[in-house]
Amino acid sequence: MPDDSVQLLFTDPPYYNAIPYADISDFFYVWLRRCVLPFHDDILSSPLTPKEEEICEMAGWDPVRYPHKDKAFFENGMTEALTNARLALQPNGVGVIVFAHKTTDGWEALLQAMVEAGFIVTASWPIDTEMASRLRAKASAALGSSVHLVCRPRENADGSLRTEEVGDWREVLAELPKRIHQWLPRLANEGVVGADAIFACLGPALEIFSRYSRVEKASGERVSLRDYLEQVWAAVSQEALKLVFEKADASGFEEDARLTAMWLWTLGTGNGKDAADSADDDSDESDDDESTTTKKKSNGGFALEYDAARKIAQGLGVKNLERMTDVVEIAGDVARLLAVSERTKALFGKDQADAPTGKRKKKDKQMKLAFAEEIEQAEAEGGWGEKGAPKVGTTTLDRVHQSMILFAAGRSEAMKRFLVEEGVGRDGRFWTLADCLSKLYPPKSDEKRWVDGLLARKKGLGF
Repeated sequence: MPDDSVQLLFTDPPYYNAIPYADISDFFYVWLRRCVLPFHDDILSSPLTPKEEEICEMAGWDPVRYPHKDKAFFENGMTEALTNARLALQPNGVGVIVFAHKTTDGWEALLQAMVEAGFIVTASWPIDTEMASRLRAKASAALGSSVHLVCRPRENADGSLRTEEVGDWREVLAELPKRIHQWLPRLANEGVVGADAIFACLGPALEIFSRYSRVEKASGERVSLRDYLEQVWAAVSQEALKLVFEKADASGFEEDARLTAMWLWTLGTGNGKDAADSADDDSDESDDDESTTTKKKSNGGFALEYDAARKIAQGLGVKNLERMTDVVEIAGDVARLLAVSERTKALFGKDQADAPTGKRKKKDKQMKLAFAEEIEQAEAEGGWGEKGAPKVGTTTLDRVHQSMILFAAGRSEAMKRFLVEEGVGRDGRFWTLADCLSKLYPPKSDEKRWVDGLLARKKGLGF
């Protein structure tokens, strides 16, 4: 199309490596070719669809056929495509690019292409376009929304690209938290939370960065988009914590509580199923799938892509996620927030093999008996007996989880001694965190039932 000839660009490009589009299109292509080949032999001459120039990251899907289709291939191809689109767009025109991907790599690749192509990202809006019942969403962390990135050409009035504007890194960082503070509460009020809200903040955050041809530090070093996105994640994490711990100072909680709350909030789109449910849903899939096998062996918990979990942790001041072994398990590219039942060893000093599974029994009585047996073993090993109470956990999260396990095991007297005589319940942070977790745990999870049971006994215990 001629340069500066259109007022609106609207495109829904490939979602990085989410779908092998060309391979799937072969299913339809072979039948289409049979029907209309005589009329379109110029574009239907090959027996299957052409795939070499398809702009997707396919090295992970099929490294034998597509070893060249890596992240750089996607970025370069998308940059070229979006550059051509910008040239056709008028200087005062508007563009909308639809994207949805659950990994930070996919988002970074697209955003890098947009910035390199000469666009200023001005806003982003999550729109519920995905069916929860679709096959792709089954036992998956796929987003419930497609994020519509609104952008404009970084051009002069004559259509030439602006290349001389340099941003100061300190000024960019100073403006970032203010922009996130404007957007995240607004999104929350409209019911946009979790991963959808995080990615919806990218547009306003990127306007600060992409309005310049480049951003430099005081030393003259150029700041990469990847470095800036790390700061975006940190700003979003800090602002999200203010929403999660409303009317409370999140800085008063230890890092394990902040990480747990933010982790559960990130999964709050409705796709954040606990790993045990995912394992049940995946039971008919191939045992050769490593990630599926990992889920089957888990006792529950809440899974996130490792890179997303790492960035959330860093944004909360947790410099090394790998050291948080008492609350997080990392296996390959998946990080899993442990189920409360899996923390029995850390909380009561029991052997991990004897920990409650956390999975629901067919009858509540059976579940109570199983928990009673586990707690009896913990009593014997801990030496606190029927008239004592377990050793008080180190952090507020530890103490809340201890109380939840005592409730689940039907040990109401031990829980009373723990909360009243040991003074655990006199700490206001304990009940604030318990109330917060009640709002964050999935409705059908064991953790939700246990913490709600704990909160229901608050008044009766004199708190």
